[in-house]
Amino acid sequence: MSGLPPAILLMGPTACGKTAAAMDLATRFPVEIVSVDSAQVFKDMDIGTAKPDRATLERFPHHLIDLVTPEERYSAARFREDALRVMAEIAARGHVPLLVGGTMLYFKALRSGLADLPQADPELRAAIDAEARLRGWPALHAELAAADPETAARLAPTDAQRIQRALEVVRIAGEPLGAFFARQAEAAPPYRMLALALVPGDRAVLHQRIAQRFDAMLADGLVGEVEMLRSRYRLDAALPSMRCVGYRQVWDMLEGRLPAAELRDRGIFATRQFAKRQLTWLRSTPGIAIIDCLDRQSQATIARFTEQHVSRS
Repeated sequence: MSGLPPAILLMGPTACGKTAAAMDLATRFPVEIVSVDSAQVFKDMDIGTAKPDRATLERFPHHLIDLVTPEERYSAARFREDALRVMAEIAARGHVPLLVGGTMLYFKALRSGLADLPQADPELRAAIDAEARLRGWPALHAELAAADPETAARLAPTDAQRIQRALEVVRIAGEPLGAFFARQAEAAPPYRMLALALVPGDRAVLHQRIAQRFDAMLADGLVGEVEMLRSRYRLDAALPSMRCVGYRQVWDMLEGRLPAAELRDRGIFATRQFAKRQLTWLRSTPGIAIIDCLDRQSQATIARFTEQHVSRS
């Protein structure tokens, strides 16, 4: 590991101060910022994604924002491919990749890789379900044990959903689930990564920040932004872009499903729920150094971690 180039991962829930911390690091160290945000990849979605403004981007350029239109889809697999390409370019310039954001699935994909499992086959799943009705799930579990004993050993004979998926993979690919996950483990990125997370010591303060931020988005024209997107692009409520927090609530209001008087409260509530999921992931994931974002010395602490990590290279 000591011979690998360094990379810094700066994670945290929405409204915890990641952007400010990243810009502080960029004034201290030769880093280049890489966005890890599944909403900021969309062009013309600026207000509701809290995308840095033009002046900020001119001073602190961000990689991996404004990649696709709101009509398109962008996956964790594509992020990993794009991020590794950009990180290699940054390292070749003698700089350190600083990956900043709150899309935890993207961080997981980058750090752990993605098992390239076969896509679900509805017809095959229906056939397996039919077999289960005739023979019972314990019989199919026994079949799985013959083809993929490692997976079967982890599953109860009545775990229908997981037995179905494991059998589906075996029948489509001709190899067990474990083979896919072994290849995934071999796909670790060639970097010595330092994972840092900004986490509030007082959840109530984070909730206040979320409310203030959503109020600022409304004042800056979030509703008008969604109206512009609807007129410029062919969108529907099922697209990932319009499922983003804030955009979903404005869409529902414009469609008449949400009273305008409830927009603010619904948007704040949805953002708080999103932050809760982010915090749950961070606290349950090993290998991440937790820093209280409410501590006045948090940026100095991040800088100290970074200096120690970069100096080891």
